[in-house]
Amino acid sequence: MFSYSENDFYCEQVPLADLAARVGTPAYIYSSETILTNYRAYDQAFGALPHTVCYAVKANSSLAILGLLARTGAGFDIVSGGELFRVLEAGGDPAKVVFSGVGKTPDEVEYALTHGIHTFNCESEAELALIDAKAERLSLKAGFAIRVNPDVDAATHPYISTGLHQHKFGIAIQDAPAVYRRAQRYRNLAAEGVSCHIGSQILDPAPIFEALDKALALAAQLRAEGSPIRHLDLGGGLGVAYYEGESAPAIGPFIEKVQARLCASGLTVMVEPGRSIVGPAGVLLTRVLYRKRNGAKEFVIVDAAMNDLIRPSLYHAHHEIIPVRLSRLPRIKADVVGPVCESGDFLARDREMADAMPGDFLAICTAGAYGFVQSSNYNSRPRAPEVLVEGGSYRIIRKRETFEDLVRGETL
Repeated sequence: MFSYSENDFYCEQVPLADLAARVGTPAYIYSSETILTNYRAYDQAFGALPHTVCYAVKANSSLAILGLLARTGAGFDIVSGGELFRVLEAGGDPAKVVFSGVGKTPDEVEYALTHGIHTFNCESEAELALIDAKAERLSLKAGFAIRVNPDVDAATHPYISTGLHQHKFGIAIQDAPAVYRRAQRYRNLAAEGVSCHIGSQILDPAPIFEALDKALALAAQLRAEGSPIRHLDLGGGLGVAYYEGESAPAIGPFIEKVQARLCASGLTVMVEPGRSIVGPAGVLLTRVLYRKRNGAKEFVIVDAAMNDLIRPSLYHAHHEIIPVRLSRLPRIKADVVGPVCESGDFLARDREMADAMPGDFLAICTAGAYGFVQSSNYNSRPRAPEVLVEGGSYRIIRKRETFEDLVRGETL
C-alpha cells in the first residue's frame, strides 16, 4: 500500500525517501500487502465455485513475488519454458500451471510435460500434433484447452488486444468444434477445457462478459457432443487505474459477476490475472539529475530511463509521477526524460507535476506490472534492483546489476 503520511510518501510502513537513499536509484519497490490483497480479492470472490487463480507470470516474474503467491496457493499462467523454470524455482505447484502462447517450442513442450503441468492452452492444430507426439514419446497424457478467438474487441491498446480475428492468437471460435473433434484422434491428448483471453488493461468489462458467454456456449456444445470439458479458462486482462480520474473495475464485484454466470455450468473456472495483481503494487523510484530549458520547453532529467520503464515510449502509457517528499513550490509543466540517447526516452510529456529540483526523489507509480520484466541494458545501463516491502521492513529481491554483469557471458 502506498500513501502519504505528513510530507513523506510511504510503501506500507517504509518511507520511500529513506529507502531511495539506502538502495539508490533507479529502483523498483513493491508492496507485498498490495499483491496479497489483490490476489485474495480474486480468490475469495469466487466463493464455493471450483476455481484456480493463475497469476500471469509475464506481468512480473521476480522469484520473490512468485514465491509470495505460491505460498498463498496461487496457480500460474506461463508463456515460456523460462517462466516455468521460475515458477518451479519459486516453489509453485506445476499441477496449477497453464501454458499459453502461440509459439511453444518442442523443448518447452517436453519440459512442461516432464514437470506435470495442468494444461496447455493450444492455439493451432500443429501445436496439438506436437504435444501429442511429445507426450507419446514420454508415455504421458497431456491435458489441453483450445484457446478460442471470439472476435471480440477488448477496446484497449492495439498492441495488447488479442481477441479479434486479425490477431495471431487463438483459433476462430466457429472453427473450434471441428478442431476438438479432430483432436480426438490423438491418443495422448485429453480435452480438458476451453480457453479465451481477449487482451490486457481492459477498463470496461463488457467485452470480457461477451467473450465469456461465447466460450460458455462453446463448452456446452462440446459437452453435449461428448467431449469431457471440465474447465473454462477466461484469461486475464482486467485493467488498473494509472492516473487520477481513470476508473478501473474492482476485482471483487467483477469476479462475482463471473461467478454468477458460471455457477450453474458445472465447470471449474480459471482466470489469469497479472497487471491487476501487481500493477498497483509497485513504483519505480528515480532521482532528479538536472533541470533544463530549451526555449519554452522545460525538462526534468532523471536517472531512470526508457530501458528501465519502456511503457511510456512503447505504449504512450501514462504513469503518475509524484514527489516522495511533498513540496510547497508551485507546480510546473515539463517533460520527464532519462539519460538514454533517444528522443523516445521519456517517462512523461507535458506533464503538470511537482517542481522537483536536482537531488529530489520521484516515484513513478503503478509500475509493478510490465516494468522490470520489459527492462533492458540498452546504452549499457545496468538494470535496477527490486525491493520487496513487508510491513516495516524490506529486502532486496534482485541486486542492482554491475558493469561486470553487463559483459558476463561475452567473449572478446
